[in-house]
Amino acid sequence: MKTIVLDMKDRIEKEGMKQAGEIILAGGLVAFPTETVYGLGADALNEEASAKIYQAKGRPSDNPLIVHIASMESLDRIAAVVSPKAKKLAEKFWPGPLTMIFQKTAEVPKGTTGGLDTVAVRMPENEIALELIRCGGGYIAAPSANLSGRPSPTTAAHVLEDMDGRIEMILDGGSCGIGVESTIVDLTGEIPMILRPGYINQKMLEEVIGEVAVDPTLMDANSKERPKAPGMRYKHYAPKADMTIVEGSQEAVTAKINELVQEELNNGGCPGVIASDETMSCYPQGIVQSMGSRTDEVSITAHLYAVLREFDEQNVSRIYSESFDTPDLGMAIMNRLMKAAGHQVLQV
Repeated sequence: MKTIVLDMKDRIEKEGMKQAGEIILAGGLVAFPTETVYGLGADALNEEASAKIYQAKGRPSDNPLIVHIASMESLDRIAAVVSPKAKKLAEKFWPGPLTMIFQKTAEVPKGTTGGLDTVAVRMPENEIALELIRCGGGYIAAPSANLSGRPSPTTAAHVLEDMDGRIEMILDGGSCGIGVESTIVDLTGEIPMILRPGYINQKMLEEVIGEVAVDPTLMDANSKERPKAPGMRYKHYAPKADMTIVEGSQEAVTAKINELVQEELNNGGCPGVIASDETMSCYPQGIVQSMGSRTDEVSITAHLYAVLREFDEQNVSRIYSESFDTPDLGMAIMNRLMKAAGHQVLQV
């Protein structure tokens, strides 16, 4: 299969979008940009098409897919109950980086929901994504467009690296602005619960609907719970090299990382260091990458996956990362880093 890449960075080409929609309607796969990461799309109501997503990614079949819609009217067909709280969240945050979990209708095949009776739904903000959903029948199942376990793609080049020859088309809309996946909130219980942290944080949600819980297993490496949301149980976002997060005071973290870098160099390795704009100069050895400034949290989320992929290209032997417990997006950032590191954390 030859993967076609269509450049839509400057404008949405109607003919190209029509072609992409036809691929979706025919049961094929199209990767597309969103404001979070690139998604790998298929017809969400076609069980065979959803199965192709799992095959292309090498994704476990019990890991649910998110259904993307382009209008509130579309929600009633796939969500059995839309509560007042869900409507308030949709009014505030849709289109945008928020996914909500509902009890599903019979319209949604269990092949799309990982065998669950619930369905995860979001309405993306990106205009290319919205137009593809409209052209592709209104319901597109789409996880991140990477091989399962790899860092999520935030550019079309990342998608091509993982998916070339596996899918029919990639719509190139440039770099994704936020850079980490949507917040997932389960609306099926009495108290809404965050199952995956993202740009929309707990405080923002509570300002709209009151109490919102956080799944206690979010940062738990040993949870045996069946995942209700994408990425809850499986190792994700991982670079090729083993990675360790070092937590503690900045002075202690810097000293420990420099010590570990020296040990790796002494053993003939090529260590990588994940730092911030403010701390890059503290690391004189190894390959040092900044995730952005701690005063601009979105710069950190936007660079996170790209930095991990750059380390792959540089063939580093081990990666040592600072902790990023920032005020608003710290939970989202650390959730992704913890999964990328396989929960290897060193306290100093």
